Amino acid sequence: MIFLIGCEKVGFEVPPSTCPPVVDYNRAEQAQVAEEVAVLSESALIGEWLADYAVLKAQVRSCDTRRT
Repeated sequence: MIFLIGCEKVGFEVPPSTCPPVVDYNRAEQAQVAEEVAVLSESALIGEWLADYAVLKAQVRSCDTRRT
């Protein structure tokens, strides 16, 4: 049961060193990736991975915001 306490988020402060940097991509890179993804088959696994990456990136940005 003691391990469940680690999941509690109430009053949790994120130390500045725990937020990894967010890589930003320029519009040309984003457009190229969008074109490449558009030609993939619907069963391509990379589409799901990119969606997961987008969620993780949003979470990192949220973490970074709490530091300020």
